[in-house]
Amino acid sequence: MLLLGIDIGTSSIKASVVDSASQKVVASAQYPDDETLIISIKQGWAEQSPDEWWQNVQHAINLCHKTGKYQPEDISAIGIAYQMHGLVLVNKEQQVLRNSIIWCDSRAVEIGDKAFAAIGEEKCLSHLLNSPGNFTAAKLAWVKQNEPETYDQIDKFMLPGDFIAMRMTGEITTSVSALSEGIFFDFLDNRLSEEVIAYFGFDRSLFPVVQPVFSVHGLLLPQIATKLRLKAGIPVAYKAGDQPNNALSLNVLNPGEVAATAGTSGVIYGVSDQLAYDPQSRVNTFAHVNYANDKKRLGVLLCINGTGSLNRWTKNLFGSSVSYLQMNDEAAKAPAGSDGLRILPFGNGAERMLNNKLVGVHMHNIDLNLHTRSHLFRAVQEGIAFSFRYGLDIMRSNGINPSIIRAGKTNLFLSNLFAETFVNITGVPVELYKNDGSVGAALGAGIGAEIFSSPREAFHHMHPVQLVEPQSQQLEAAYQEWKELLEKQLN
Repeated sequence: MLLLGIDIGTSSIKASVVDSASQKVVASAQYPDDETLIISIKQGWAEQSPDEWWQNVQHAINLCHKTGKYQPEDISAIGIAYQMHGLVLVNKEQQVLRNSIIWCDSRAVEIGDKAFAAIGEEKCLSHLLNSPGNFTAAKLAWVKQNEPETYDQIDKFMLPGDFIAMRMTGEITTSVSALSEGIFFDFLDNRLSEEVIAYFGFDRSLFPVVQPVFSVHGLLLPQIATKLRLKAGIPVAYKAGDQPNNALSLNVLNPGEVAATAGTSGVIYGVSDQLAYDPQSRVNTFAHVNYANDKKRLGVLLCINGTGSLNRWTKNLFGSSVSYLQMNDEAAKAPAGSDGLRILPFGNGAERMLNNKLVGVHMHNIDLNLHTRSHLFRAVQEGIAFSFRYGLDIMRSNGINPSIIRAGKTNLFLSNLFAETFVNITGVPVELYKNDGSVGAALGAGIGAEIFSSPREAFHHMHPVQLVEPQSQQLEAAYQEWKELLEKQLN
């Protein structure tokens, strides 16, 4: 029995077909080859077209089919992972009303800050586990304030994965996990937040039907099935944000387990059973994929916007003359510490762990007679690893103390130098797995469609491909210098 997983990333769409019996990938494809454009018509704004996501989803699925490694009609369920915190708006005809305001857009920071003060900091933190910040609720409020004609046409708002499921099934649903990432959910009262809805003046009719993450969110429409060469009526049986889904893909489901990813953004995600929060809302707590009121599973999320995005920007400086593999090889030729070159990697919107400040990327101590592009490539990877350490120290102060971190051997973790730098500077071993978000979404679909009897069965065959353990503390002095530069910039 085959499962289809779709990952709606910021850079591209990835689709994977997984055999449920062996949990092995039968086929995988990514579209487009070039990274999807982020539309930024003002500084701090970031938008993408939901209809372009849908077109790219269809291309990625058909590229999987073209491998000829399976029969498309043997796919029995579909799972969707998606970039978190985005806002998609549709009218009664399910037509998109405007571009999606995506996760790294900063326009609603002030709106969220005012809501935090008006509702009350203690009330927000104890009930929402977060400040309204720059999340989906604040973005919807921005549309209400600044684009009232668009707001008046809204039938439903949703997150990116909800939109793709709607295109496939015609149904619009959401989950407690999704509502919590939008800062709409009251954990203490186990319901939609009356305070958030009342403060922003949202109509309850705008909210989709709420269902469990692992459940049937709709059945594939006949006309869509024909277009995708799939069986009509198969279920979309799982939807989750990319970071809860990344944790699922690494079998991180229980308190104390921790996952990491270093794609466009960088994330450390730890599972807890406590309704805890960071007093400054620098790290954020959301309902995990297996959250239930009687068995709380919370995901404590550290997000760094400018990780893979900085690595991509650096690559683009050199055009087609350099690949990521070449960058990794060249970076390894520069000495540890990059001969004093320090980079702050915060140029992709307001950084939550830095109190929603727009810090930007900064390069320090450039010596025109010493530093080469190898130094630059290494300093980028070191600066990103240092930002993970900075964030992990915040998480440690909030009770997340991982003894080991699981990550997919993908994106920046494909670089041995980055993996070793990450481990050495955090002091935490990393287990690397040959897994990614689209595979996790496929396995999630198997759980939601009850093809697997339990999550444990879904990950029965999963084993790490590499263990990276701390070997050196030689970068500690470089990290402390980097941290001092960051704190000067913040002040």
